[in-house]
Amino acid sequence: MKANQATYAISTMCRVLGVSTSGYYKWRKDELSARAREDAALTEVISEIHAMSAGAYGAPMIHAELADRGIHVGRKRVARLMKAAGLQGVTRRKKAWTTKRDVNLRPAPDLVDRRFKADGPNKLWVADITYIPTWAGFLYLAVVLDVWSRRVVGWSMADHLRTELVMNAFNMAVEQRRPVDVIHHSDQGCQYTSIAFGKRCRKLGVRPSMGSVGDCFDNAMCESFFASLECELIDRSTFRLRREARLAVFRWIEAWYNPLRRHSSIGRISPVNFERRHFFNLTADSVNLSRKAG
Repeated sequence: MKANQATYAISTMCRVLGVSTSGYYKWRKDELSARAREDAALTEVISEIHAMSAGAYGAPMIHAELADRGIHVGRKRVARLMKAAGLQGVTRRKKAWTTKRDVNLRPAPDLVDRRFKADGPNKLWVADITYIPTWAGFLYLAVVLDVWSRRVVGWSMADHLRTELVMNAFNMAVEQRRPVDVIHHSDQGCQYTSIAFGKRCRKLGVRPSMGSVGDCFDNAMCESFFASLECELIDRSTFRLRREARLAVFRWIEAWYNPLRRHSSIGRISPVNFERRHFFNLTADSVNLSRKAG
């Protein structure tokens, strides 16, 4: 009837079909109300997910979270409801330049050549440094990421840019992951080209790799990680003391980014869940092979 109302009168169609006009209009009103109720309920869930992400998630990530909860709706509908509710994800800013190169020290060769791909854990790590402004001065953060899972496997914070900052992050990564022949890729900052860092890499059998000077694309994955940190946390916070910034960054990495934050490049799941899924599948495959052999 709705499709033909431009051609025939509603009263005529109701008479032909044997329904009352008032009944038809009541049904139309209830139908619209049902859709409105569905949108209201969905908007409530969307708002909850948006709040869980501290306002970081846009429509694609919220759509993925809804699907994991068994709520299957179109991404365009999610975007429409977010817009109506005044919800949006965060946008990224440009990274500040923190690399200081020591011309007297020889950089390592570039073993990556912008190919940020790995077919398993601890094959390729990327590392870099950024800063967090506070009223008490800058707090510097060094991180090491596993390219395969995008997980932060090592990090360190300090109020200085000495070599020990990157060394502590590197040591944490080595302690947690126990790599064999991993490539450690960074820029040509003096911390990474230092004699102490080079000796540490050689002792542990880690292969250092460095991109060219002044080209952010040579360490794009770390740049992307810092862009997420900055737009989701740093740009939206004011820290009076360095210890406040330390706690906030620690929580962002260990309670949000690694275990929960969805990443588009690994199937819109978190780094921890990506690794769990991989090792679960390996275990299942191993059990199946054992059964077949038996």
